[in-house]
Amino acid sequence: MKRKVGLTLLALLLSLSMFGCSSDGSSSSGKGKNSGLRMLMPYSRFDPNKDFMASYIQEKTGVQVNYEMLPAENFDEKLNLLVANKEPIDMMKLSSGQFYQLASSGALEPLDELINEHGDYIKSAIKDSTWGSATIDGKIYAIPEAGSGASAGEALVVRQDWMDELGLEAPKNAEELYTVLKTIKEKKQIVPLTGAKDSIYGDIASAFGIVNDWEDQNGKLVHKAEHPRMKEFLTYMNRLYEEGLIDQEMPINTAAKAIEKFTSGKAAMYKLAWWNSTNTVNSLKQNFPDAKLSVIPYLQDADGKASVGINTGITWFIAIPKASKHKEEAMKLLNAKLAPDVFKGLAIGDEGVHHELKDGKYYPILPKFNEDLTNGSSYMTGTDEHKYPEYWQARVRKEPILQSYFEAFQKEAEGHLVIDPMSLAPPIDAVNKNKLKLMKLLDDNVLKFITGAEPVANYDQVLEQWYAEGGKDMVKQANDWYTNR
Repeated sequence: MKRKVGLTLLALLLSLSMFGCSSDGSSSSGKGKNSGLRMLMPYSRFDPNKDFMASYIQEKTGVQVNYEMLPAENFDEKLNLLVANKEPIDMMKLSSGQFYQLASSGALEPLDELINEHGDYIKSAIKDSTWGSATIDGKIYAIPEAGSGASAGEALVVRQDWMDELGLEAPKNAEELYTVLKTIKEKKQIVPLTGAKDSIYGDIASAFGIVNDWEDQNGKLVHKAEHPRMKEFLTYMNRLYEEGLIDQEMPINTAAKAIEKFTSGKAAMYKLAWWNSTNTVNSLKQNFPDAKLSVIPYLQDADGKASVGINTGITWFIAIPKASKHKEEAMKLLNAKLAPDVFKGLAIGDEGVHHELKDGKYYPILPKFNEDLTNGSSYMTGTDEHKYPEYWQARVRKEPILQSYFEAFQKEAEGHLVIDPMSLAPPIDAVNKNKLKLMKLLDDNVLKFITGAEPVANYDQVLEQWYAEGGKDMVKQANDWYTNR
């Protein structure tokens, strides 16, 4: 009996310490637990109750919300403890893994009736195809928060001044890329192409038809691990590595190290993410004021087709726990935040204060936009999927270099975007359990094949291991969903 009492007291103390509660029952924000609705957010490095967006939401909706964050470490354990203690949180912003675990354990309220009764703006804002990601056994357990839409994030860039010096044109396919890299190595005596260990697929793999993690082949989902051209891709990459045409340190490079090599003139080509473009270009110009960069068009496959793989999956799920004492009020707030005018304000603030419209495009007014809206995405509880991609682009127009590379990548990708067919799948047990483990298994072995540590002929053995350690179940359950979606 004493042991049970001790454990109960320990759980209570942990629960209180998690949210910084004082002995009088108030939270670390200074607001009492009963001063409005309670929302649990992922950890971030700001005070959510003192941020501009907290007061903005209260002003626009008339609802006071007490925001609480999970800790930076052991957040899943803290979340599980909170749920076990039936803390009366009214809304939770959950990762996909957290959502699946809590929904499967019965901790979340089914939202179908609440959405039908109080969610008119929610139903208008979220596309029908998106709801499946938050649906388990035919019931909706969260509002899925979609991102900024389909867009290309990375592309190969090259020192155009060196290309001009050597009389080279941008490669269109894998063989032309090989020729360009070989010429650069012979003539410039530098690393032709650098990259980090997490850039082993991307643009080059797409030239072999390996575009996303999953692909629809004749109505059946095929994972890239079992792609029929995987060995062909690995043979090509091993050829580049053996001939010194790609960075020999790629398997250990961090992204920062690869950028340093590129901007210091030790490499001619690099797969750049547009969000890193400003720092990369400025560093290069500081070292080489006359350097010129160009974006290489996305490589074509054997059929002359270029493809850019993207995943438009749902990152966040907004759920109402069964322990909430204010379920209807919570749903009404979530709905109010997706009213067209309110959501626009959450996304880009007020016109003339935070943003302006020029040539049909939204531009931020600096520094006010950054001062007030930097943490805006943390307060999102679903997005207007029809308008958010347009609003969101205001954020890439903060700086000319950032804007130019984002727009250049989109121009090159136009007509070539291929969305991963699993992007909007609901939580699938075998996928959730095995995805990260199998990704590491595949990537670790792919690097071995590229560097020659293992012969490509052994790939079939790795694939058998991949199947045995959960890949077979993952592919089966993914296809069960895909066939019956």
